[in-house]
Amino acid sequence: MPSAFLFVLSSLMPTEFSLRANVIDLFASTIRPATIRVAEGRIAAITYEGDAPDTALPYALPGFVDAHVHVESSLLVPAEFARLAVVHGTVATVSDPHEIGNVLGVAGVEFMLDNARQSPFHFCFGAPSCVPATVFETAGAVISAEDIEQLFQNPKIGYLAEMMNWPGVLHNDPDVLRKIALARQYNRPIDGHAPGLRGDDARRYAAAGMSTDHECFTAEEALDKLAVGMHILIREGSAARNFEALVDLLPEHASHIMFCSDDKHPDSLVLSHIDALVRRALERGIDLFKVLRAACLNPVQHYRLDVGLLREGDPADFIVVNNIQDFRVQQTYLRGELVAENGQALLPPGRNEAPNNFHAQPVKAADFRLAAPDTSANPVSVRAIRCYDGQLITEAEPAAVPVQNGNLVADVPNDVLKLTVVNRYETGAAPAVAFIRGFGLQRGALASSVGHDSHNITAVGCDDEAIARAVNLVIEAKGGLAAVGANGEEILLPLPVAGLMSDGEGYAVAEAYTAVDQLAKQLGSTLAAPFMTLSFMALLVIPSLKLSDKGLFDGEKFEFVPVLL
Repeated sequence: MPSAFLFVLSSLMPTEFSLRANVIDLFASTIRPATIRVAEGRIAAITYEGDAPDTALPYALPGFVDAHVHVESSLLVPAEFARLAVVHGTVATVSDPHEIGNVLGVAGVEFMLDNARQSPFHFCFGAPSCVPATVFETAGAVISAEDIEQLFQNPKIGYLAEMMNWPGVLHNDPDVLRKIALARQYNRPIDGHAPGLRGDDARRYAAAGMSTDHECFTAEEALDKLAVGMHILIREGSAARNFEALVDLLPEHASHIMFCSDDKHPDSLVLSHIDALVRRALERGIDLFKVLRAACLNPVQHYRLDVGLLREGDPADFIVVNNIQDFRVQQTYLRGELVAENGQALLPPGRNEAPNNFHAQPVKAADFRLAAPDTSANPVSVRAIRCYDGQLITEAEPAAVPVQNGNLVADVPNDVLKLTVVNRYETGAAPAVAFIRGFGLQRGALASSVGHDSHNITAVGCDDEAIARAVNLVIEAKGGLAAVGANGEEILLPLPVAGLMSDGEGYAVAEAYTAVDQLAKQLGSTLAAPFMTLSFMALLVIPSLKLSDKGLFDGEKFEFVPVLL
């Protein structure tokens, strides 16, 4: 047993205590003053003392649950993610480990399970359903139907993670159907992932067993999926932010709504989590009990989580907030232990291993040259990716790029930059190169080994020399985020755990991420989270135009397309 695990257990032995608070009962829809007695990690008794809230007391309620998150996107291992999340009243996550699954396969999923054991936090991990996400990219591993059945032997694997291959569902792909059948055989919920799917296609997708979707970006799409019985997860993360588009569905559909972050960088996690969505929903005048149903109750019931809901006999997982207007978390309890108080995490840092799968060799600026066609045209018309702040979807947009010395180059004044994906699992493969609008860089380059879903090296930049330098920083560290300026400025955040996560303390990682993020913005990026947006430019299952290590890809036609128009 790891020594860090022993340390956490010994420092968090069950205790007995009582506290007085206004208890928010999500089942009776009441708020009443009471004394809560906790013993041996459970709610031993709740003794009510009246029918009206006592304004002199704080408020106790079940903890928040992030209903869909890739812990890896926080750049933190699970135990460190938990240390930051509990400060905001989060007591559990429904976590899809397909990021590390794409790098290390089943061994990556097992790493997440092992690391999570260092913390009393409730992690419900899923069995990744789509590793690799497509055949149009190079991943580090495969998770087969047989692997999924092996994972389902572990009770800590609580569901079949997001079925991104919705065309395979609709067209009865045998491998997809086998994975769905295994989830049903082992009585596991199945998460969906079908951006833009509507009408009869949405009905067929739900009928095949998909029970949730976190990819809706319009209310109309969400309503189509609600109409066929799916649960809608309102997502507000560091990259995709759909809260404003969807939250007004909550009053009429509270039984089928949850909150999630999907992907959340560490600087953002330091500031807030699901608690911020609760406050924003309440500020809109949405009923308290409907908001808390989405934030606390629905995920526990849908995924059958072993998380307490502040009832006698339940695990003592609950939070204390100052009042029901500000909803500022004062205390978080897990299994009867105080794990955060007044903005301070009380969980100790763990000790983290660093498995990896990284074989890329150093690159040269010449590797990123894109030869101009054999014509006298200058500029040359290309098919560019248009990215958007706060969205995972992109569009194809024509652009004109200049020719220099027979090669196509970035048009920085018009925000047409070079984008590249470098295979990190094999040596000798030429980088894929295309063009992108929306990053706003005026000089330098950014590179990242976090590149959904196969996690090759993705880079964007103003010139080939800067791109090569940023990519080489990532390669030298065998994973990381790098920002390189034109005047010698460079910052690297190493990510030695699968090229996805740091093995460091959570708040220190958040500080280091803030530094590299700030340099990206000093280089001109206008995006709120430039590295998060960059990480999704290789995600082929989100339309419409993306870049894999094998080339430019049309996510609507599901085929490669040429860069040149």
